[in-house]
Amino acid sequence: MIPLLCLILVGIHEAVAVTHSLQYFYTSSSGIHNFPEYVSVGVIDDVQISHCDSFTKTSTAKQEWMNSVTDEYPLYWQEETTTCMKNQLDFKMNIQITKERFNQTNGVHVFQRMYGCEWDDETEEVKGFEQFGYNGEDFIAFDLETESWIAAKQQAFTTKQKWDHLKHIREYEKHYFTMECVNWLRKYLNCGRNSLVKTVSPSVSLLQKSSSSPISCHATGFYPNRAELLWKKDGEEIHEGVEKGQILPNNDGTFQMSVDLQLPSGEEMQRYECVFQLSGVKDQITKLEKTKIRTNKESLMMVIVGVVVTAVILVVLAVSAFILYKKKNAKRPPSPVENKEVQQQMLPEQKA
Repeated sequence: MIPLLCLILVGIHEAVAVTHSLQYFYTSSSGIHNFPEYVSVGVIDDVQISHCDSFTKTSTAKQEWMNSVTDEYPLYWQEETTTCMKNQLDFKMNIQITKERFNQTNGVHVFQRMYGCEWDDETEEVKGFEQFGYNGEDFIAFDLETESWIAAKQQAFTTKQKWDHLKHIREYEKHYFTMECVNWLRKYLNCGRNSLVKTVSPSVSLLQKSSSSPISCHATGFYPNRAELLWKKDGEEIHEGVEKGQILPNNDGTFQMSVDLQLPSGEEMQRYECVFQLSGVKDQITKLEKTKIRTNKESLMMVIVGVVVTAVILVVLAVSAFILYKKKNAKRPPSPVENKEVQQQMLPEQKA
């Protein structure tokens, strides 16, 4: 049963089904100067909600609405900090033993743990995941369906054998991923609904550098980033002659993206349209008309400069993502409830 945390809008169902996710990333590193040896990050629907590292030694909220959890759990952040400091010691041991298993001593190395769950708010389908990684590659992961551990590296086989024989750990993992994690996910969604579930439609422009250049459909200012931008011809989506760009962040927290169309010579423009799609929002359609195409070079350069700036931001985020592992412990309130007995049996063994 979910505690009465953040009562506003509890029970309201979205008109459009959405899959929500709660993820935690724990990272230990060695050989990286001026970077914390341990970092923990909580993320909900791609939005960071918490942070702690070995430099600050304090777990803090990254979204203002996350502070409301103390209404139900007054010691939330103090306990999160305690967990962070404990994990720092455990993971420092983990990375050292993992290096030994790979016969490595010096150099840059990163050991990570990622876990969490996904929940479909319409079907109630739940998916859980937990995996460990070393130097950006899979090391060992938990398979919720078979309730067993999958060793991605030969060096992880010893750990797999150990954990597969710990029945109470497997049972706890299943309970956590199918129930406890989802309960916390719902709580956080209720607390941050105004921010997490909001949708913002973009402004859409048609841009063309020259008469022979591709026509770029550029959408900017939308939120969240789970959006789609595509070209249609006679009402059907097309792929030939279409080049889609990445979704990039804007400075105000919104996003932008572009999709280019190389219009075939002699084709009638009115047969084409650019369509922006965002879950829960009516499709935004921009008809391809010559009068709508902006060819002013200054305006185009302003857009390009904006993309370059956000691309730099994306590179920084990509580097951070490497440190935080790839997109997937405290299993106790605050971040899900932690079973200390389980942790004591798992982490020391995963000292690798």
